[in-house]
Amino acid sequence: MFLQNFPPMGVYETLFKFQDATGHYMGDVGTKPWAQGFPLTRQLPGGPTLPLSIEFAATELKYPNATGNEPLRKAISKYYNQFYGASITEDNVAVFAGGRPGIFATLLFLQKDVEVVIEETEYTPYFDKLKILGRSHTIVPSNPGNNFRPKISDYNKAVKEKGKKTLLIRSNPCNPTGVTMAGQELQDLVNLSMGDDRGAIIDEAYEFFNASGPVSAMEHIRNIDDTNLFIIGAATKGLQVPGMRTGWVIASKKYVEIFRNFSSIAMGGVSRPAQVYVANLLEIERVKQARNAVVNFYNDQRKAYQEGLASCGIELCTGEGGFYHWGKLPNGLTAEAFNKRLFKHKAAILPGTLCDMHRRGDSGPHGNFIRFSFGPIEPDSYGENIRIIKECLRG
Repeated sequence: MFLQNFPPMGVYETLFKFQDATGHYMGDVGTKPWAQGFPLTRQLPGGPTLPLSIEFAATELKYPNATGNEPLRKAISKYYNQFYGASITEDNVAVFAGGRPGIFATLLFLQKDVEVVIEETEYTPYFDKLKILGRSHTIVPSNPGNNFRPKISDYNKAVKEKGKKTLLIRSNPCNPTGVTMAGQELQDLVNLSMGDDRGAIIDEAYEFFNASGPVSAMEHIRNIDDTNLFIIGAATKGLQVPGMRTGWVIASKKYVEIFRNFSSIAMGGVSRPAQVYVANLLEIERVKQARNAVVNFYNDQRKAYQEGLASCGIELCTGEGGFYHWGKLPNGLTAEAFNKRLFKHKAAILPGTLCDMHRRGDSGPHGNFIRFSFGPIEPDSYGENIRIIKECLRG
């Protein structure tokens, strides 16, 4: 065998198990993709339409620019300047094929003497990226003991204990817990990440999905060129087009140049037609409408499933963001055992063990926790979904 074996990332591990057990790919018609992180890909109540076709010139069939084509990068910079009072230009934007490649590229080129600081309960591929790149990291406690809500003082302690260069990584709102830093707390996190020996990756894939409205660290950054901050965004969630595989990193111009060079050898840019499509979605009046519609629709979904899951006996620890519920199964039932029951109904959740940055399995504190996604669920399926969950909890 010429290649080293490498297991699938956590979400895909569940997808592949589901496919083996049911003969279906999660997300196919008739399945219940409660383990997947994608939104509805149709018009939401009060939201803008999602174009089903685009027109583009023959020039868009050429190779894309390494850092992204100028119209999209300008649209992205205009978006952050309009809604968060940022002062960036297209030269602060690097376009990637989704958010994950941007995070991977940042960690790939991180200098060896930089220590990563990350919460104990986080987005599943962070673990894989740190492992494959051999990155040393320090864990900030995020577990049942603090209700999965570490404070800035916990971050500050982790940074000061190392006494060297540090890069924080945080999804905000957090995937899987939905816990969101906003206002002064987010400002404090940004301040903690400032300076020559400090930095942060703030992954804002769920930027729109916050109960009180969209939130971004860009609101608290005066001049990103003076920082080691990397703000990750994507069309995947809030703009409702995961299949376009278009994301971006907002960073200092000097780092965008590095991303350009990386793209020239490893990615070759992002599909030009996809960039045309996403640039149109970011038209200011359209995206304003989308932001409001996403908040209103998913707030209703979050509340409905909060009540429904609690009625099933699931102990919820969910925050105010994202489109997930994070909770503990009753009666010592493990998430893996629960999934085996759900598979019979063509349903699945994401086991909490795959969000454990220590990867301790069922013996760890995440063994009985699940991430339930209401992102791709139609409201009229609510009654059936709760019925299936209750049935599977009974055995």
